[in-house]
Amino acid sequence: MVSVSLGTETDGSIICPADHNSVVGIKPTVGLTSRAGVIPISPRQDTVGPICRTVTDAVYVLDAIVGFDPRDYEATKAASVFIPPGGYRQFLNEDGLKGKILGVVREPFLDSYNGTSAIPAFEHHLNVLRQKGATIVDNLEIANLDVIMDPSQSGELIALLAEFKISINDYLKELSYSTVRSLADIIAFNLNNPVIENLEEYGQDEFLASENTSGIGEQEIEAIEMMANLSKYGFEKLMKDNNLDAMVTIGSGASTVLAIGGYPAITVPAGYQSNGIPFGISFGGLRGSEPKLIEISYAFEQATRERRPPSFLDREMSSAHHIMQT
Repeated sequence: MVSVSLGTETDGSIICPADHNSVVGIKPTVGLTSRAGVIPISPRQDTVGPICRTVTDAVYVLDAIVGFDPRDYEATKAASVFIPPGGYRQFLNEDGLKGKILGVVREPFLDSYNGTSAIPAFEHHLNVLRQKGATIVDNLEIANLDVIMDPSQSGELIALLAEFKISINDYLKELSYSTVRSLADIIAFNLNNPVIENLEEYGQDEFLASENTSGIGEQEIEAIEMMANLSKYGFEKLMKDNNLDAMVTIGSGASTVLAIGGYPAITVPAGYQSNGIPFGISFGGLRGSEPKLIEISYAFEQATRERRPPSFLDREMSSAHHIMQT
């Protein structure tokens, strides 16, 4: 419906909608793009990236939005070393899969697709990757994945609750005209306007839990350290031990693995289940590995060309039929 768009991801909010809507999403390394002006959740995990119809469109947008920004000084300064001279368009290479080593993590990410047409499609795509010159290292496992995937165990929930209060308060203080200046003000506004804010339906338990935090204390430091160790001895170890250029997973289920370490990922349309629901393949990599991920994603997209423009005809006909029946 639009030529290009931007998404903001803390944990899944680029990869998941792109995957579910048969488009391309690029979740950049944290700090590669500025978060200035974006409503924050966590400076440690927040990142801004393109959601577009094709890898080419997404990469052109990525080239336009990466770089140092003094308004997001620390993160963009640290990540700016990853930006290649000449930008990212040079990696739109149809032969980009040649020589790449790709690690496939199946469990638990395939579980939700069991019994669907996505499983044979995924197997077919792995063969396409091989045919295009990639080496596939299959059935890999990430250490402590069950802990990583549970935000209450990994430390993610503890850290995000504290980081959100600090970040949203700083953000709101900078607004020129808003009468809402803090998380406490948001909570009060919701209580005073329960109907327009759908308070009964959605509640605000997470806002209340965040408001009850008091900065980055010992508990939060331990949680952040735990995530760093889970990433170092989980995803990073997987990548380095197997000399991988990217991790390959179906769908968007691996977003948390990548989110807690600030790693990049690209999801590319991979097909449609028998009921028409789209699914994608996600390529995740180490920090700063966007050039490799772009080569892999573009070559895969060009070899498969699975994305179909959406058709609204069936829905319109179905709606008309329903109205006639009624």
